[in-house]
Amino acid sequence: MIERSQFEMAYLSRQERARQRLQEDGVDALLVTLGRELPWLIGYEAMPLERITCLYMDANGAVRLIIPKLEAPRVRPLPGLELVPWTDGEDPFVLLGSMISDAKVIAIDDRCMAGWLLPLMGHATRASFRSGTSLLNPLRRQKDALEIEMLELAASAADRVAERLNRGEIPVALRQERDVAREIGEALCEEGHAKVNFTIVGSGPNSASPHHDPTTRIISHGDALVLDFGGTYSVGEEPGYCSDMTRTFVVGEAPEGFDGLYEVLLNAQTYARENIRVGMSGNEADQVARKVIVDSGFGEYFVHRLGHGIGLDEHEDPYLSSDNPALLEAGTTFSIEPGIYIPGRYGARIEDIVYLDDDGVRSLNQAERELIVL
Repeated sequence: MIERSQFEMAYLSRQERARQRLQEDGVDALLVTLGRELPWLIGYEAMPLERITCLYMDANGAVRLIIPKLEAPRVRPLPGLELVPWTDGEDPFVLLGSMISDAKVIAIDDRCMAGWLLPLMGHATRASFRSGTSLLNPLRRQKDALEIEMLELAASAADRVAERLNRGEIPVALRQERDVAREIGEALCEEGHAKVNFTIVGSGPNSASPHHDPTTRIISHGDALVLDFGGTYSVGEEPGYCSDMTRTFVVGEAPEGFDGLYEVLLNAQTYARENIRVGMSGNEADQVARKVIVDSGFGEYFVHRLGHGIGLDEHEDPYLSSDNPALLEAGTTFSIEPGIYIPGRYGARIEDIVYLDDDGVRSLNQAERELIVL
């Protein structure tokens, strides 16, 4: 079991890395409001309300959380973190303004609302503002040991749901897509997830829609079935890390031509897991799998990128896509999820969350990838 003290040490280490980045980039103050940078830095998730919660950090070591007084009891103590509560009737922007009035360069997270940013700019008229999310993204991309452990726990829990599907413990045949989706979500929670983020259940022609919303369609004999599901896995009261996996099944028997399509897909996914390396660009990594699919004649039916980063967010840096020239670094986690979708007929996708280090890719998901008949 991961102890609270391990999380505290991780938060303090991340704050120090962020502080070094502020110094290197000549940033006087960092402001974090609703972005995932907040739980990453201090382990607290702000409620998305009209009342502002804002973390203030500067290059000299100050760490202050300006927070509505009624929310302050939700914040767990953390060494070095100073709480600055404000009450209804007070102007929190005056509080923040006193901290940033002399700043020349301020970094603020990308999810800060305009109704908060404009007053802040009014209190820092001599400052230039830049993206705090972009400043912290390089740090967040490289996961620390605690984050890897959390992602492993999340992936293992999702694997257990996939195994229940493989064994037929979650029946699919002659049931509505949305009922199967609901039961998969319940299974995610039974296996330890704090919440369900999504469940995609696409059967028959619906399996050709990569982000299909489950419907009342009855899953029938001869259907291809794409099941993509994930949630947030937490330990205690700490912020949770995300799972995300996809497996493809057939019900009763495979439709005509599907076995060959699936063989191509499995080869592409396997080849990507075995050959993506540190130092490749996101574009090059995408092409590792895409070339297998293109060379097999299915290129026009692979309609999305190969993968996305994952951590506190379901989708975050790095992105394995044809328009991303950034190089993949050791310590990153992302999905490898090629798909082939024939409109009006069927589709298939295989997705694993992986960890990249200097030795290559290590898959955090271990559930069976071969095509399973339910």
